[in-house]
Amino acid sequence: MVRFAPLALVPLFACGHAPPAPPPAPSPVPAVPVKAEVPPAPPAAAPDEDPYLWLEEVTSDRALAWARAQNAISTAELEAVPGFAAQRDRARAIMDSKDKIPFVSKRGKYLYNTWTDADHPRGLWRRTTLAEYRKAEPHWETVLDIDALGKAEGESWVFEGADCLYPKYERCLISLSRGGADATVVREFDTVKKAFVDGGFTLPEAKTSVGWKDLDTLYVGTDFGPGSLTSSGYPRIAKEWKRGTPLASATTIFEGEPTDVSAGVSRQWDHGKIRDFAYRGTSFFTNVTLLHGAAGFTKLDKPDDASIGFWDDQVMITLRTAWTVGGKTWPAGSMLVAPEADFLAGKREFQALFTPTPHSSLAGAITLKTAVLVNELDDVHNSLYLWRRSKGHWARTPVAAPPLSAFNAWAWDEDESDDYWFSGSNFLTPSTLELEHGGAKHREVLKRSPSYFDAKGLEVSQHFATSKDGTRVPYFQIGKKDLPADGSTPTLIEGYGGFEVSLTPFYSGVLGASWLERGGVYVVPNLRGGGEYGPAWHTDAIKLKRQNVYDDFAAIAQDLIDRKVTRPAKLGIRGGSNGGLLVGVMMTERPDLFGAVVCQAPLLDMKRYHKLLAGASWMDEYGNPDDPTEWAAIAAYSPYQNVKAGVTYPRVLFTTSTRDDRVHPGHARKMMARMLEQHHDAIYYENIEGGHGGAADSVQRAYLTTLTYAFLAKQLGL
Repeated sequence: MVRFAPLALVPLFACGHAPPAPPPAPSPVPAVPVKAEVPPAPPAAAPDEDPYLWLEEVTSDRALAWARAQNAISTAELEAVPGFAAQRDRARAIMDSKDKIPFVSKRGKYLYNTWTDADHPRGLWRRTTLAEYRKAEPHWETVLDIDALGKAEGESWVFEGADCLYPKYERCLISLSRGGADATVVREFDTVKKAFVDGGFTLPEAKTSVGWKDLDTLYVGTDFGPGSLTSSGYPRIAKEWKRGTPLASATTIFEGEPTDVSAGVSRQWDHGKIRDFAYRGTSFFTNVTLLHGAAGFTKLDKPDDASIGFWDDQVMITLRTAWTVGGKTWPAGSMLVAPEADFLAGKREFQALFTPTPHSSLAGAITLKTAVLVNELDDVHNSLYLWRRSKGHWARTPVAAPPLSAFNAWAWDEDESDDYWFSGSNFLTPSTLELEHGGAKHREVLKRSPSYFDAKGLEVSQHFATSKDGTRVPYFQIGKKDLPADGSTPTLIEGYGGFEVSLTPFYSGVLGASWLERGGVYVVPNLRGGGEYGPAWHTDAIKLKRQNVYDDFAAIAQDLIDRKVTRPAKLGIRGGSNGGLLVGVMMTERPDLFGAVVCQAPLLDMKRYHKLLAGASWMDEYGNPDDPTEWAAIAAYSPYQNVKAGVTYPRVLFTTSTRDDRVHPGHARKMMARMLEQHHDAIYYENIEGGHGGAADSVQRAYLTTLTYAFLAKQLGL
């Protein structure tokens, strides 16, 4: 792809990720019970006060003691489920398989890969050549051993990536996280000497945005002290930092507003050109992008919710809402191109590389040396098209790809050729990795992942349920071909429904081994709030329309029951992060539909979500709890405010991580405490490491995954 320093988040299809806020003030209230028994009632003197605010004190002694006591209860029960140890060991063996594909990216003359296995749970950052990579067992050169580094420094380091200086890639900025948190430390690394640079650039732990300007200069946004972060906890100020000078002397070159999500500056290298951008994320889905020129940074003219990027001599704009410009209205979800010179001169004549239909959306795009590869979704089925220019006009060519699969593609080297990497898989077929030569002429298969479970007798089918308002909502069902139509099959729905994230087919050896191979059905719902049908599919389920997500999910659950695939006692649901909110709502709104709930790294207290860590950045999605109208809509579904004594809920397992600095662990902690207070049947597990993903390495990941499947198997009778 076009090479960007990552700070400004202005690549063609940039993904925003949100960053922390100050910890809430401690609240002196009675301790939450540590056993699944009746706790003391919360104090009655302040009925509007949350008695469990102290559980938001992430690392306080009493909060951690409570979490560890809950862990003792859940692990004792779930480790006793028959087959637990064998399932855990199998899950870890799949995760650590030496036969999995070592996906790579080209940097200069080397192909780089981050590798984990049983001997290297935190990973090796390593490299090889294409000639070696073509071999069944390539020779790899270790560049950095993360396990050895952590042992030497007494830190639980997790490798979070390397930003290497183009075009030689001899100096990199290595990001290291303690225990998997979003916050990282950054250190300069020499890939020739394979060592950290003595006296080189270093940044302390923070949710930092940093990138190269040149060998001796960085663009950096970090926690510079009071007032330097946004209300979402991300950098607000971008500075230019010269080698050999203290960070405190770095020069401010751009500032966002305190209410922004984030702001920064980055450099792009592309087709021999260098461009510098400034960026303000004014909300999660809107931005102001500025291009540096002779007069300094100049704001680019585009809709606030559109993304913009530059490639070769073209400007590319992707729309989230319709845009009338140049006498033409382009629909939301379109991807437009125009000559850069014309656009900067004020002309607004575009050509479209993608325009949506009622059944299609843009899934992504990558830029090559002379072409653009566009990935489209049609009723959640992928198609690939290669676009080329000829005398100022663009023409597209279909690219052969396997049906019912999801694809990932990335450029081999945009400076060299139109070659690109291609990887595809589906629910029952493991991944392959191919190198496409010459655009669409010859595809070289380089690696194949083995099968990690027995898929014989399994099939994938797509179905559509009708939501409460009449909307047709698709879902994938994976299970045995000869399922009995008597509602007896344990079934798991795993959903998300938010932030314009599309759920497409994927291969998971652990899912297959732990659930499908044992006779369970797995369901992937394509709910509103996602991006499966473009921006409108997403915006039809935000803020005041959020209930549509939950109605869609309930409709799919009911459809599975009506089709006699399963019945409520056999139907489990699982979701993480925004998906944790989803299953929390389904538990409190429709407890009659489900037999088990796994709620992972969830948002649950929607009255306070915007005050916890990165929560303020998500108000574009959920709304502002301080606004009376928006709070009325949020209050109607917020799980923490809606769970009630005297109601029979499906049994629930909450999981979270102490080191999650994106979604506050207080959400899961407080919900568990409230459910115990109300005498509901719930258990809880908190990994002390792991970040938002819940686990820092395969040992933790395999254990956590097996806990969830053991819980589901026990509750649903698998």
